[in-house]
Amino acid sequence: MFGTLIHLGIDALLLSAFLAGVRRTTGLTPKLSEVPNKDIRQLIKSYLEAGEYVFDFAVVIFGRSSSFERRT
Repeated sequence: MFGTLIHLGIDALLLSAFLAGVRRTTGLTPKLSEVPNKDIRQLIKSYLEAGEYVFDFAVVIFGRSSSFERRT
């Protein structure tokens, strides 16, 4: 049970990081203004911000790795 919760949490963070990458490369983001409940809207916003943090963290880690190179 505990392992399943951890697995689902990691999957949720990966999905959020993917959405952060889509936002960074295309500018597309979920339309939060259409979420009627203010509390749910804030929860989704926090979820997406967590993805931004994970995305930024991954970029820093990959940037320091000798296995990756930056192309322009």
